[in-house]
Amino acid sequence: MNVIVELRQYTLHPGARDTLVDLFEREFVTGQEAAGITVGGRFQDLDDPDRFVWLRSFPDMAARARALHAFYGGPVWQAHRERANATMVDSDNVLLLRGPGFAAPDTAGPVVATICHPLDPTAFADHFEQHLRPALTAAGTPAQAVHRSEHAENTFPALPVRTGEDVLLWFTAGKAPRLPDLSTQLKSAPQQLRLTPVQRRQA
Repeated sequence: MNVIVELRQYTLHPGARDTLVDLFEREFVTGQEAAGITVGGRFQDLDDPDRFVWLRSFPDMAARARALHAFYGGPVWQAHRERANATMVDSDNVLLLRGPGFAAPDTAGPVVATICHPLDPTAFADHFEQHLRPALTAAGTPAQAVHRSEHAENTFPALPVRTGEDVLLWFTAGKAPRLPDLSTQLKSAPQQLRLTPVQRRQA
C-alpha cells in the first residue's frame, strides 16, 4: 500500500549525532506514534558522521497535517525541542514521497538509498520496472521500497519540503549496487546514501 512518506536528512553539528539519536529513540519514536505518525527507519550515514537520516509516513496529506500539528504542538516536542534543535545545522532536506515506507530491522546490516532525478519521470519509472529492477535482482541487490515524488501542497508549511523536483528512489541491502549508465535517463548522476540502521535504545 502506498502512503505519504517523508525522507528526512538532517545535517548536525559535529559530534552531535549520538545526542540526537539517543533523544530520538527515547522520546520521539513513541511520541510521534502517539500522534498518529508511523516512524520508519532511522539511520546513520556511513559517509557523513554528522548526518542523520530517517523516514516517517502518513495515510494521506490530511492525516499528515493532523498528526504533525498534534506532535509539534504536543508535550513531547515542547519538552525536548530545544535540546533536539541544538544538535541541528539544517533539517529542511526533506523529500515528500509516495510509496510503502521503509524500516530496516534492528538486526539489519547496512542499506543503500539510491535517489534518481529522471528527465522524464514516467518514462524512467517504466525503464526501472522493465530493465533496472530485473538487473538489480539478478545482481543480488534487489530493489526494496520504491518511492516516487509526491507533489501535493505541503499541508504543514512550518516544516519545509523540497519542491520542484521529481525523484525515484529505492533501498537495497548491503553494499551499494552497481548501476548501468543512466546518463540518458537522468538529470544528474544517481545519489547513493550508504546507511546503517540505528540500534534501538532502551528506556
